[in-house]
Amino acid sequence: MTTGRSVRSARARARAVADAVLYEGYLLYPYRANSRKNQCRWQFGVLGPEGAVQAGIGEDPVLRAQFPVVANDATTLSLSVRFLQLQRRTVEDPDGRPVAELEVGERSVVGWDEAVEHEIDYGPLPLEPAVFGVHVAGGVDVEDVHDAAGAVAGRLVRVRRPLEGRVEVAVDQLPGCLRVTVTVRNIAAAPQDAQDALARSLLGTHVIAELEYGEFVSLLEPPQETAAAAGQCDHHRCFPVLAGPSGDRSLLLISPIILYDHPQIAEQSEGPLFDATEIDEILTLRVMSMTDEEKAQARATDPLAAQIVDRCDATTPEQLDRLHGVLREPADGPPRVLPEVPDGIDWWDPLADNAVRPESDAIVVAGVLVSRGSRVRLHPSRRADAHDLFYDGELARVVSVHEDVDGDVHVGVVIANDPAADLHEWYGRYLYFAPDEIEPIDRPSEEDREK
Repeated sequence: MTTGRSVRSARARARAVADAVLYEGYLLYPYRANSRKNQCRWQFGVLGPEGAVQAGIGEDPVLRAQFPVVANDATTLSLSVRFLQLQRRTVEDPDGRPVAELEVGERSVVGWDEAVEHEIDYGPLPLEPAVFGVHVAGGVDVEDVHDAAGAVAGRLVRVRRPLEGRVEVAVDQLPGCLRVTVTVRNIAAAPQDAQDALARSLLGTHVIAELEYGEFVSLLEPPQETAAAAGQCDHHRCFPVLAGPSGDRSLLLISPIILYDHPQIAEQSEGPLFDATEIDEILTLRVMSMTDEEKAQARATDPLAAQIVDRCDATTPEQLDRLHGVLREPADGPPRVLPEVPDGIDWWDPLADNAVRPESDAIVVAGVLVSRGSRVRLHPSRRADAHDLFYDGELARVVSVHEDVDGDVHVGVVIANDPAADLHEWYGRYLYFAPDEIEPIDRPSEEDREK
């Protein structure tokens, strides 16, 4: 039975991932406005005004997703359309003249393109065609900047352009289920230039969808009875994934970033860092190693950047240790022979990735099942790396068994008499050899051979 608490928990989990999607790539390390890689923005899910693509000054105006739904007459659909609105922050001196930077004591004030979050909810709706408007007002805000004595040293002017969009819902029947199409469209008039196009774009656009008395069908692992319907779904600049915990099919995240079903924020993560594809531990250490001047520049760039710098500076050794990773025990049971990917499954399919476990998979070499913990002697012969010759005849311990996309097997090892072997294993810095370059030390007994 689904309780109100479990529903709230599932929604909170989906929203946490959606928040990460909303700001992924918003601001990149070193979080300074004068950093070259922060000069060209924005991130994922940008819906530009009509005609911006054709004019070469903006992005496509449409995001569209199709997904199967198992429903009945009581089923309802709720949509939360979420995006950022650009807020251009400029700096003026006390006389009202625009300046690139304002020095106020030891503090620097600079111009920057900030963002304002928006979330527009629709529903609960019956599963039938519908069209809804998206209207976000523009505005101008002025903030005086004071010096240490309280005198006005300048001002910040924040300008937002109005946004206009449309949400379209279509429903059609497929064998065994319904197919729902959700389209988010920017319908603003043609822009004058690239800056105007960006100011009237929907940034980081994505949708959280929720069903009552119905279920979404996974597009990654659809049940057999709805697999054909899932194959007939098309997407444009997004991909829908199940957003609740494993087993929950009531929540869907239509994301401009491709994710797996049931994504979640790692519990070790102390907060968002925005920098696309970066590792939290490495990025936190980098921020902590920035100079005081660099940190001041980052804090002046954006309030969210200031939060990141302050949070990283306050990181404790225990928190940093948590970011280093989590040791998970391999699956119970004896090592298994490296599995074959089923016919018809491409290497990039999540089914192929889920079929292997390098920390516990095995490969048969000279009749011996070699897996993590096996002792082997190395006989390099491929000459892929001249340094491999130094390991000829050395004893090693196996730590992982991998198969690449071409079907070649690679055995990861650490050298037995290397004083840093444990450290290399901890960091994951292994040496890799082909099965024909290793000799198992513990050969099977005659009794084992006869089995």
